[in-house]
Amino acid sequence: MSTRIYLIRHADVENPRRLLYGHLDGFQLSELGRAQAAAVGDRLRAADLKRIVHSPLARALETAEVINSRLATPAVLEADPELREAEFSRYLQGLPYWQIPVRRPLWFVHKAKRGLLPGDEAIDQLGGRILSVMKRMAVEHPGETMAIVSHADPLQAAWILLDGRAHNERELYRKAIDRAGALQVDMEEGKPVAWEYIPPPKGPNPASAAA
Repeated sequence: MSTRIYLIRHADVENPRRLLYGHLDGFQLSELGRAQAAAVGDRLRAADLKRIVHSPLARALETAEVINSRLATPAVLEADPELREAEFSRYLQGLPYWQIPVRRPLWFVHKAKRGLLPGDEAIDQLGGRILSVMKRMAVEHPGETMAIVSHADPLQAAWILLDGRAHNERELYRKAIDRAGALQVDMEEGKPVAWEYIPPPKGPNPASAAA
């Protein structure tokens, strides 16, 4: 029995100070982000989406809610902490991007090889969180079409694991999931058998950044 799961990155966030927001509260979708999420919902209306499992962070929850509001029949919404942002972003959060190399020197170790520092996740751990939720959903709800809403680094790490690519920073960003973009994954008997990238709906989309 075939199960289809969309791995969706949250939509654009209101962030005029250009901070790395990580796990911080209070970062909601921008006007553009709400429009992006609505367009994703419109795109998925014919897919008969049954369930949306999302990161507990506000930007992912709001993306899931806006998508759900556009569906012909509302899906079940469920939060799962395994879909949270990368743990190392707790160390980086609250700073403008340009200040991070200066004020957070462990960033260099993190970029050289993830997983060496306490609280940093290796790529197999980071992406494994996403894939474990995806596999659980497929086993518990076989034959349904569902969605996951998460964040750039975990989703891109999951893509690395699906492809069997090298576990390094170059590969993590070589194939990026833009805000409101998605991986469409088809599964058989709880195992992924095919996947493809679906870009964000057409319209203005800011440059991708880890979020």
